Amino acid sequence: MVNQFTINLGFYMLMPYLAAHLSGNLGLAGWTIGLILGMRNFSQQGMFLVGGTLADRLGYKPLIVAGCLLRTVGFAALGLVDSLPALLAASAATGLAGALFNPAVRAYLAADAGERRVEAFALFNVFYQAGILLGPLVGMVLTGVDFRLTCLVSAAVFAVLSAVQIRALPARGSGKTAQDSGGSGESVLAQWRSVVRNRPFLLFAAAMIGSYVLTFQVYLALPLEVRRAGGEGDFGTAAVALLFAVSGLSTILFQTRVTAWCRAGLAPGQAVTRGVLIMGLAFLPLLAATALPVPDGDGYGGVAGRWLLAAGPPVLAALLLALGTMIAYPFEMDTIVRLSGDRLVATHYGLYNTVCGVGITLGNLLTGAALDTARAAGLAALPWLALLALGLLSAAALRALHRTGRLEAAPEPG
Repeated sequence: MVNQFTINLGFYMLMPYLAAHLSGNLGLAGWTIGLILGMRNFSQQGMFLVGGTLADRLGYKPLIVAGCLLRTVGFAALGLVDSLPALLAASAATGLAGALFNPAVRAYLAADAGERRVEAFALFNVFYQAGILLGPLVGMVLTGVDFRLTCLVSAAVFAVLSAVQIRALPARGSGKTAQDSGGSGESVLAQWRSVVRNRPFLLFAAAMIGSYVLTFQVYLALPLEVRRAGGEGDFGTAAVALLFAVSGLSTILFQTRVTAWCRAGLAPGQAVTRGVLIMGLAFLPLLAATALPVPDGDGYGGVAGRWLLAAGPPVLAALLLALGTMIAYPFEMDTIVRLSGDRLVATHYGLYNTVCGVGITLGNLLTGAALDTARAAGLAALPWLALLALGLLSAAALRALHRTGRLEAAPEPG
């Protein structure tokens, strides 16, 4: 838990401010900035499967430590280098680091939690969101002094975390546990074939892509909508900050209670389905707002009305997205372990992250195209209708998998 909180603290104190550093301090062109940021995402998503496989074969702890050490180097380099090749290498290193420790962390938690995986992943999400919430605040203070200081402090956070884990983190997923998880005795290609042949797991991963596209809109469509309706001034900045505060604080305050309520009355497949359904319905307030007239006039009432229309629906959407995630996430993580048959768990997490990561990329391209089309053609409801339909489609696919028993199946070994 502390591991994931610290990882997110170090990551989010730096990444939100990297683009401004590249454009302002280094004066790089927009396409170059996109290339550098895209390199991190590409190296992470592309290497998740490799990271998960290595975790199953070598143990979870070595991969967690290696990822944190690599991110220490990458984040320090981002603040110290200014040439394009060096920046690309540093960005790739930070992405590869995530690919190494992400599947290993989740597999480690699943192994240690045993039958209490759902509760463990609920608490995991609390620590996860706390890091996301606190990181940008720390980064804002440090970046106000110097962005290089932000990079060095973030690197120091990962260095300290690496040292603590080397000393204090018990080994998991190696020796006897590696044999139990299927991590030894067969080639890498044989392991990958066994995972790819796990049809219920692949169907579940495909059905969950929509949920990840929807939750990512807290970073894409919702801030753009706030800026479009409320302007680029202080209000827009405050409203965007409110989006993240609502999402993070609601999870910290209510995640464990929501999970306990769902566990008492819902099967895992039902919980995931309802969570994704709520994520889709989160865009109804934005859809309804497109039918409301924009208040005119420069008086207090007109300005207050415009601000309420600009911030209210996106904030409500962010709250509903957080609620849907709170319902679905712990059961989603548990379902992956069950569908793996407790075998090659980290490899399953790695492939799952890759599938969903590719889906997020394609989904964001389509969402961006829908936003551009909506502005050009005057069809304000188009992106919200598309996102609502995506949520309904994903929920319907998950409901079908649950009703046919595919979310309860486990593959036969080998």
